[in-house]
Amino acid sequence: MNMMLGGNAFFGERRAQRRRRALKGATLRFNNGFGAMEGAVRNESENGAQLSFGDTIGVPSGFELSVNGAEHSRSARVRWRSQTLVGVEFVD
Repeated sequence: MNMMLGGNAFFGERRAQRRRRALKGATLRFNNGFGAMEGAVRNESENGAQLSFGDTIGVPSGFELSVNGAEHSRSARVRWRSQTLVGVEFVD
């Protein structure tokens, strides 16, 4: 049983918007476009996304995210990371 306060659950989901499942290729561009990494978007919302990599040690704290099939790239910053996943917030 989740207890609710102001529309957010005490346990579990803390996001203001629900994320949609996804499995899309993505490219991170950083260092003024001289650096790049490829990964996958696992879920996304208007405000952020969860990205998957083989290893997150090389993922910078801020970057431009280009998702396959999207019209524009978005500026993002890392909010949390594990060994293979990164949660980002869009800052544009």
